[in-house]
Amino acid sequence: MRHAGLTAVVDDPGPRHDSRVSRRAWLLFATVSLLWGLPYFLIKVAIVDLSPVFVVFGRTAIAAAVLVPLAAVRRLLPTLRGRLRFVVALSVVHIVAPFLLITYGELYVTSSLAGLIIAVEPIVVGLLLARAEPFTPLRVVGLALGLGGVAVLTGVELSGGGPAVFGAALGLLATVGYAYATIMIQRHGSGIPPTALVAGSMLSSTVLLAPFALAAWPTQPVRGASWAALIVLGLLCTAVALIAFYALINDAGPNRAGLVTYVNPLVAVALGVALLGEPLRWSLPVGAVLILVGCWLSTRRPRPVRPTPPKVLPVAAEQA
Repeated sequence: MRHAGLTAVVDDPGPRHDSRVSRRAWLLFATVSLLWGLPYFLIKVAIVDLSPVFVVFGRTAIAAAVLVPLAAVRRLLPTLRGRLRFVVALSVVHIVAPFLLITYGELYVTSSLAGLIIAVEPIVVGLLLARAEPFTPLRVVGLALGLGGVAVLTGVELSGGGPAVFGAALGLLATVGYAYATIMIQRHGSGIPPTALVAGSMLSSTVLLAPFALAAWPTQPVRGASWAALIVLGLLCTAVALIAFYALINDAGPNRAGLVTYVNPLVAVALGVALLGEPLRWSLPVGAVLILVGCWLSTRRPRPVRPTPPKVLPVAAEQA
C-alpha cells in the first residue's frame, strides 16, 4: 500500500543518477512492488478474525516499533521538534483514515478491486491540483481514461448491489486522503527527512488508534493465519517496504521509484485471484489498463519549450 508524497525529500540524496538502473535498484523495485501489492490480500486474511480497527492499530504499532528506533539511531527525530501538529494532522489524513477506510472497505469488496481502486490516487491528485497545474490535452486524456477505468470497474464488479458499492466508496475516499496527504507533505513537510516523518506519523497513529483498538480487542480465538497476516502487514508491507522505497529513490531517483504505482495494483489482483479464488472478470484487466494508462498520462509533465534563438542578421561589410 503505497505512501505517496513521501518522496519529496530523501535522507541522503547521494550521487546523481545515471541513465542506467543497477541490479540492486531492480531488486528493490521488485521488492517494493510486491510488498505494496500484498497488503490487500493480507487485510482480507486478517479481518476474518480481527476487527478492522485492530488490524490497522497492529499494523501501525509494529511499523512504529521498527521505524522509531531507526530514526532515533540516525538522529533524525529532533527534526520533528515544533512540527507536532503537522505530524498528527498528517497521521490522520495519510495513515489513520486511509488505512481504516481500506480495511473496512475490504469487508464488502474483493482484495483485487480494493487494490485497483487505490491505483487511481494519481488521478485524484491531478484533480485536487487542477487550479495550480493547467489541464494539458495529455492530462485530460489521462484523467478521462482513468475515470473510465473506474466506471468499468464500478459498472461490472459492483453489480452485487449496495454493500459492494459502499466498500468501493470507502476505497475511493481513501485515495482522497492519500492524495491530499501528498499535497500536505509538498507544502509543509519538505524540510523533514522522510524516515523521521514516517516514524512520527506511525507513532502518533498508533497512539490515536490505541483506545479504539483496546475496545476492539479480540475476545474469540484468533487463527494463526490472521496473526501472521497482521505481523507481515506491519513489519514487511509497512516498515521494510518504506525503507526499501527510500533506498530505491537513492539508487534510481524519485521518478523511477514512483513507477511502483503502476505495478503493485497488478500484484494485488494476481494474489487475490490466485490465493483467494476471487473471480477474474473481463472488467478487472480492462479497468486496470485504463486506470494505469490514465495515471501515467495524467502525471506526465509537458516537455519544456526551448526558446527559439534570435535570428542573427548578417552584418554588411564596411565599404572601402
